[in-house]
Amino acid sequence: MSEQVNIYEAKTHPSRLLERVEAGEEIVIARNGRPAIEDPANDVHVSGVSAGEVEIKRAIGKLRAPDDLLERVQDSGFTEPAFTIRHGLAMRELLRHHEDPFDRMLVAQARVDGLTVVAADRAMSSYEATS
Repeated sequence: MSEQVNIYEAKTHPSRLLERVEAGEEIVIARNGRPAIEDPANDVHVSGVSAGEVEIKRAIGKLRAPDDLLERVQDSGFTEPAFTIRHGLAMRELLRHHEDPFDRMLVAQARVDGLTVVAADRAMSSYEATS
């Protein structure tokens, strides 16, 4: 069973929530009782960086993922922001909290584009663009 938390709590206590998720709890971030990812007032962006990481991990047997990932993202109404040179150059401004290049790319992209990264990885919470 999952627990819903409001957006304010998710933004103010991300480390606590990440610890709970890492311990096996399912946490749903909600606004007005509705999961935030389903709220039409929220834009959900799925970076091509994430798709690249999924495919690399799938190729080496570390992850199972659907073959129709692109169609699922498109059918969900999510947008697909491009990772540009500007995003790549923004990586040089990131402190070395985390060495995963994909995560660092996502943080740089989020900072440049004014987005928030939602991730279960505790190391990601060291960056300002995450929750």
